[in-house]
Amino acid sequence: MTHWLTPLFAPRHVAIVGASPRPGSFGNDVLSVLRENAFGGTISPINPNYAEIDGHVCHASVASLPSPPDMAILAVAGSRLDAALDDAIAGSARGAVIFDNCYLEGDGDPPLLDRLKARATDAGIPVCGGNGMGFYNYETATHASFYHPAFQKAGHIALIAHSGSVFTHLANNDPRYRFNVVVSPGQEINATTADYLDYVLDLPSTRVVALFLEAIRDPQGFVAALDKARAKDIPIVAVKLGRTEESVRLATTHTKAIAGDDAAYDALFERYGVRRARDLDEMMAAVQLFAEPARAAAGGLSGIVDSGGLRELWIDLAAEHGVPFGKLGSETSTRIQARLPTGLEASNPLDAAGPLREDFAHVFADCLRLLMDDEDTAIGAFEFDLRDDFAYWPSLLDVAKAVPTYSGKPFFVFHSFARANNAARATELLDAGIPLINGVSNALAAARHALAYRDWRARPALVPPAPPPDAVRRWAARLSTGSALGEADGLAMLGDFGVPTAASTPAASAAEAAQAAERLGYPVALKTAAPGVLHKSDIDGVRLALRDSDAVRRAYDDIAKRLGPHVLVQRMAGKGVELALGMIADPQFGAAVMVGAGGVLVEFAKDRVFALAPFDAAEARRLIDRLRIRPLLDGVRGAPAVDIAALADAVARFSVLAAALGPHLDAVDVNPLIAGPNGPIAVDAVVIGAPIEAPCPGITPLPRTAG
Repeated sequence: MTHWLTPLFAPRHVAIVGASPRPGSFGNDVLSVLRENAFGGTISPINPNYAEIDGHVCHASVASLPSPPDMAILAVAGSRLDAALDDAIAGSARGAVIFDNCYLEGDGDPPLLDRLKARATDAGIPVCGGNGMGFYNYETATHASFYHPAFQKAGHIALIAHSGSVFTHLANNDPRYRFNVVVSPGQEINATTADYLDYVLDLPSTRVVALFLEAIRDPQGFVAALDKARAKDIPIVAVKLGRTEESVRLATTHTKAIAGDDAAYDALFERYGVRRARDLDEMMAAVQLFAEPARAAAGGLSGIVDSGGLRELWIDLAAEHGVPFGKLGSETSTRIQARLPTGLEASNPLDAAGPLREDFAHVFADCLRLLMDDEDTAIGAFEFDLRDDFAYWPSLLDVAKAVPTYSGKPFFVFHSFARANNAARATELLDAGIPLINGVSNALAAARHALAYRDWRARPALVPPAPPPDAVRRWAARLSTGSALGEADGLAMLGDFGVPTAASTPAASAAEAAQAAERLGYPVALKTAAPGVLHKSDIDGVRLALRDSDAVRRAYDDIAKRLGPHVLVQRMAGKGVELALGMIADPQFGAAVMVGAGGVLVEFAKDRVFALAPFDAAEARRLIDRLRIRPLLDGVRGAPAVDIAALADAVARFSVLAAALGPHLDAVDVNPLIAGPNGPIAVDAVVIGAPIEAPCPGITPLPRTAG
């Protein structure tokens, strides 16, 4: 079945509305970009003022064409877009491109952008833009833009960029990045990032997708496309903007303050294996490696350099990036040592630069092959000084080019200096199937993403615990009333879903508090239960380790006098590591769970990870293992080790609660969750119900069909 975006990206007939014969005009730029870059179809200029333009018969309107165009490029100002799109639709165009920003001074209601969206939606045609650069399709030589492409060689990288500058920077600065399709979605009038992603995933040439994202306008379609990428084993590397939202200052819970709007994207990317990059350099280094057909094998990174100092730099930065080196087998080490010149030692990474004599390159060739053949080499790398104007030992280039002829593992060449002038050499190597990456950090980031994607692909399918039906019904009904849950109810809700909680009893007088403490057993904690108080420590509303009735009564009198009579008496939990669990209800992607360092400094420790709910204990353990405080859980300075299996089970069951009750919840805080040798205990819970009029539905991934 033909994809609905095919008329855009693979048209046989293109109409250019606003085409002009005047050099330097916008309409002439759009025409020349299409005409001068090998487009093989029919071009129909649309302009009532001319009979022909640059040898092409000119027509007064799209509707007057003798045959309908597949695509209409609307190269006109915003004031003419209403009529231009109407004409394209009347002329049965099956797609359109708009560059204008679609804002008019003194516009009516609805504004132009909304009018265009309504027209395109009613007509059922995709519209790329507005406020974008259009697109390049290198495979069909269809370049719908006013900006000439600098390179023409098609490759295996698909780029979708929510920035016209990123579109031009990446497509036109360096020939080592070979694309099949580059798209600037702009305002996504009637084709979203999800649609473009779905389209490029269907192209046989796509091996990796690079995303530069501001926002997702079609979350359900986006998730479906991520699912397609997973099924097709096509990696996605993304730079997602908006990590620092000012609105987080106004959040009502620690979890919402920590998460902001970005945490759900972290959780979504983790679930679907999207590799998140910090910047354009990291993203493009990673996609260079993914654009080759080989995937990382078992083991770590192995490589060879021609400098002892650069090897040390490589080792230092690899530790910072968390990139493991392969552990060479004894036979590999022995054979490498026998081949090295005197004074050099077999290692990984390997410095093989001995005397500059006749067999210099042969040493590198033999040692590199031994490294690539080792069973613990997942990815191979070769660093040497290679510039367009200089190669101190030219035959090293041939050594690198030979690697794909004998090894099926990923392999790349890198230059330690990120600004090395080697674009022509990169093109030469790429013709041999070898990426050339500039900069040690970029090279290591590429390897890290390749190894992480391999590990993600190897994970078994998630099997979350089954939600308890009675608990789901009971608490959904309770939350649907809109009344707030106090701490006692919040802890009871956690307990009903299998999360261990500290025994607690509410009290409204000193006598009741003392009696509750006797029943629970000393020592106890006493906390205010005043309505609306979310963070008790902030208002001095907690007393800990009370060991007798008199201490309980004194604590009660102090808190009641300042904060009201209602308190919670709770058995003190044992010693352990303080963690925090949290849940946010993201309006696009549903319930996301946070696991992090807990206690009173939860918002400042900045040690937390997120995952979409629900998940199983294996996924919970992976989350726990990613925390910086993870070594504390194994016991330090005489402290006993935490029961990790019980902790992971509790986190997984919390994720089931988050997923099952997500439509009724806005946020949940569990802080602290005290993890000890006998398992975890939740000692505090804040539950914020969702507004009844706007529950969060979440996302159910659906199969995406073309057509």
